[in-house]
Amino acid sequence: MAKTWFITGASKGFGREWAEAALERGDRVAATSRSAAAFDDLVEKYGDAVLPLRVDVADRAAAFEAVQRAVDTFGELDVVVNNAGYGLFGMVEEVTEQQARDQIEINVFGALWVTQAVLPHLRARGSGHIIQVSSVAGVTSLPGLGLYHASKFALEGFTASLAAEVKDFGIKVTLVEPAGYATEWAGPSAVQTEHLPAYDDFRAAMSGISSRRGDPSATRAAILTVVDAEQPPLRIFFGQGPLERITKEYQARLDEWRNWDEVSKNAFGS
Repeated sequence: MAKTWFITGASKGFGREWAEAALERGDRVAATSRSAAAFDDLVEKYGDAVLPLRVDVADRAAAFEAVQRAVDTFGELDVVVNNAGYGLFGMVEEVTEQQARDQIEINVFGALWVTQAVLPHLRARGSGHIIQVSSVAGVTSLPGLGLYHASKFALEGFTASLAAEVKDFGIKVTLVEPAGYATEWAGPSAVQTEHLPAYDDFRAAMSGISSRRGDPSATRAAILTVVDAEQPPLRIFFGQGPLERITKEYQARLDEWRNWDEVSKNAFGS
């Protein structure tokens, strides 16, 4: 059966790829962006199967209004994708107050507001699937992306709680954790801090680290497989390499916790 999607940040990147994948197979999509005109070509091609919505997801009232418009237009929602977000590049010391607040507003609160807005509709139907676009950056950290990591760790945290809270209502929840892809995330969509000279040597050393970027269009089949699954995963990596890397890192964490276990137990008291 055809599904009805609500996708934030659908004008580019994964949001655009997944919107097109859904429409191509006959699904309907409420596509949000800060510019509804970004979907003119999709409307021309797919007609009423597309509902273009201009939304700033950081605005809670606007998020609720957009969800209600989608429900009023299509009558139901099956798949909700919180994809809107961006990367903030800079050392922790370099991040300004406004940059930090903006990063959390979009990447965390934006997803939270849309999630809160759709839950009453999904609970009433007793079904639905919420897809939170996290990142491998939501389970591991690199220097130079501290606040971005903070936003994705926060998304992972509340989403894991959410999954347990809504399971009995028939609502499924999945965290998609992509590795590096050739999207605009690290390009035009990124925000850069003003560099402090103290980190110049460290930054130069980091610039020599390169990684292969995945093809965003290759994720189309993967996301359709996830939303069509009878029992979808709570967490899934998209890309090559994350599982091996995270296995090593989490083993190192376990080793460190074990090495300090005696101190940990003594900290409990008698």
